[in-house]
Amino acid sequence: MRLHHVYYVYYRVPETRLAEALVAVRSVHAALGAAVELLRRPGHANGLVTLMEVYQLEDDAAQAFEASAAAALAPWLDGPRHIEVFEAVA
Repeated sequence: MRLHHVYYVYYRVPETRLAEALVAVRSVHAALGAAVELLRRPGHANGLVTLMEVYQLEDDAAQAFEASAAAALAPWLDGPRHIEVFEAVA
């Protein structure tokens, strides 16, 4: 049985590059064919904006998606993408 988990991935981008980072993020999501909710933490800290992606995929698909997304978004990141994984409670 393949497990589906909900992935919460957050990362920071410079506020001065936010518009182009959002174009890149949406382009990656479209190219990978993933339904991803994209959120932004209100405000900014030290010139950085925190973005969060929320998506649900099977584990093997999520690993491939994350590797592709991290590589494609690297030019806009200020630090690593942080991944939190949750599963449904029966």
